[in-house]
Amino acid sequence: MGLPLLREHFTADDFERFSERLQEELEALRVLLGRRGFGVGPRSLGAELELFLVDEVGHALPVNEQVLERTADARVTEELARFNLECNPCPVPLAGRSFTALGAECEDVLAEVRRAAATQGARVVMVGTLPTLRLEDVGRDVLTPLPRYRVLSATWRDRRESLQVTLSGEEPLVISWEDITLAGAATSMQYHLRVAPGEFARAYNAAQLATAPALAVGANSPLLLGRRLWDETRIALLRQVVDEEDEELCDVPEVPRHARTSFGRGWVRQGALELFEESVALHAPVLPEVGPEEPRARLAEGGVPRLDALRRHQGTVWTWNRAVFDPDAGGHLRIEFRALPAGPTVVDMMANGALLLGLTLGLSREVEAMLPGMPFLHARGNFLRAARDGLDAVMLWPAARAPSPRPVPVVQLLEELLPVAHAGLVEAGVEAGEADALLGIIRERLRTRRTGARWQRELLTLLEAHQPRAEALAALLARYQALSENGMPVHTWPLE
Repeated sequence: MGLPLLREHFTADDFERFSERLQEELEALRVLLGRRGFGVGPRSLGAELELFLVDEVGHALPVNEQVLERTADARVTEELARFNLECNPCPVPLAGRSFTALGAECEDVLAEVRRAAATQGARVVMVGTLPTLRLEDVGRDVLTPLPRYRVLSATWRDRRESLQVTLSGEEPLVISWEDITLAGAATSMQYHLRVAPGEFARAYNAAQLATAPALAVGANSPLLLGRRLWDETRIALLRQVVDEEDEELCDVPEVPRHARTSFGRGWVRQGALELFEESVALHAPVLPEVGPEEPRARLAEGGVPRLDALRRHQGTVWTWNRAVFDPDAGGHLRIEFRALPAGPTVVDMMANGALLLGLTLGLSREVEAMLPGMPFLHARGNFLRAARDGLDAVMLWPAARAPSPRPVPVVQLLEELLPVAHAGLVEAGVEAGEADALLGIIRERLRTRRTGARWQRELLTLLEAHQPRAEALAALLARYQALSENGMPVHTWPLE
């Protein structure tokens, strides 16, 4: 989604031409989606893993450029802040032992990143929010110096005098900030699932339902800037960092501003095209670079246009589940699942992915019957409650009989949904033994009530009984990193 940007300065004419090209490419996508057999093929599974680089005492270390100079691995790339990196393991077919294959590749690329990072005195941490992060770590000078990031940063600085971030939780946090580098405080494990155009609406709506319970049991971001906040503080943070205002907290404005980081605005009724159309209609262009390809000419030749303008624009709209068009492999659609945090271990992330994708596939069979009893605002509420409360969340879930939806504790809901996730995976060709093992990890988390977020909270309480907060956070991160690299799932981690 983050296509390279070659320029940093644009004129009003550039924005006008880009807007025209977006309309051309929307029409080209409409034509492509109408082609017989377009985008139909075996399901595949991909991922993007974001990482923190830290020094010997656990503070963010802004050396991603130097680390990249020490590796030739094309699977490793920059991220927004200079203390972040992103790993992109190669996609695998969903059928078979897909999560085993993807996990093995994640381990392989992580080993290479750790080797390269060590040459710069850096360690690698997989966690949703870095417990030891300080405000001085996220100033403007830690922005990765690439045109894309410089333009995004300059655009948001021009649109507001300062960024007001208000985070609730046990220890609420309110700060004013002037730059989007604060987004580097959050890292994720994003999954990609290839979906045929005719199945897209059902699969996307199912993904929207599935995300909240999966997030609750995968939470791993309870600490930020020295405060105890939400179980998934990433969600609260990123909702505010790249938007002029939080639309859910504001009165009706004279000129509507629609959050670029959101859960969405309603159920999809037709297919992927309406999501791309919504992005173009609601959000002004930010990176208006137009490439040389003429989409109409490419279509006339019988080919698949790259739709770079549409893809670039879509890459500046950060919905938690995002529609993706990929021109490669004959062209296809994917759902990008963006809500899950990084860490604690590779096997934990594979279990999270198996649950979320399995639920998406399993619920898609019945989602059309579920939606009349599930107003979209309740799905969005579930998502926010999952981020705030983790395994203590109470969800509203469609009921077979009125009134619907009904409140269900998320632990009970997940116990009911695990067979649905298992069936979704197996029917998609995932080996039953693989599904059993990964969903078994989720089942153990429910039994022990131990997520990455809960482990961090509990350990911090123990450590703070004997030392100040800053020292306790450093000790927590050191223990977290050691256990993470050991590879045992988080529900087995000791507190002593």
